[in-house]
Amino acid sequence: MTDPELTYEDATARLEAIIKRLDSGEAGLRETLELCKEGRGLVELCATELEAVGQGLQELRLDELVTRLQEGAG
Repeated sequence: MTDPELTYEDATARLEAIIKRLDSGEAGLRETLELCKEGRGLVELCATELEAVGQGLQELRLDELVTRLQEGAG
């Protein structure tokens, strides 16, 4: 389970740490499973954040388009 207060930047930093630990080959089987579970939650958090930002950017572009169309009509 991921911390609901975790920022996108913190989540990506933690994902990098998880990947380094897994790549090291030093994690045991149970630790590997726990890291994979944590990583999956972090990836989902990051995807949700990126989607929200993308939606916000799309809305901004639509607002800009409406403004340009209104200026062109006036």
